[in-house]
Parts: sequence; C-alpha cells; structure tokens
Amino acid sequence: MKSDPKKLIQKNQNLIHSEMLKVISHVQREQDDWVQHTVMVEGHDVPFKFKRKDNYQSLKGARVNMTYYPETEKVAGMDFEIMKVVRIKRG
Repeated sequence: MKSDPKKLIQKNQNLIHSEMLKVISHVQREQDDWVQHTVMVEGHDVPFKFKRKDNYQSLKGARVNMTYYPETEKVAGMDFEIMKVVRIKRG
C-alpha cells in the first residue's frame, strides 16, 4: 500500500510535505536491529532522520519528496532540532 502525503497531512496537521528536495548528504548506520538514516538537504541546516530494517540506496545527489515533522533530540544533554521523516520517495 502506498501512502498518500495529502492523506497523511489530513490526519496529522504537524506534518510537512516537500517535493524535489536535493540531498547533499546521506549517512546510514546500524542502530540495534535497525538502520538509522540521516539525510541533509540543500537549503536546510537541520538533519532529516528515518529508520529502516535494511540499508537503502544512496540518496546523495538525488531529488526526493519527503513528508516529515519537526522533533527535538537530546544529545549529550543538549537539545537539537531534527526532522523525523515518515515518508521518503525519489522525485
């Protein structure tokens, strides 16, 4: 089943949908039974994060459509803003 960003946004008003974002960095690292993905996109200083069970093709240089929401992550006692990705798709 494919998720429709419009339906996701209707269910949760905090979600943001952006299209054709250019990925400038994509890092994948194992975290427990998951693979944590961190993506940086052109024009944004905040990392976009999502988890998958397996590695994902490198998105560096690709254009992507993402649905995400802002979240705060605590690292070494400091709060950092991140974007939690709920849907990502090559554009």
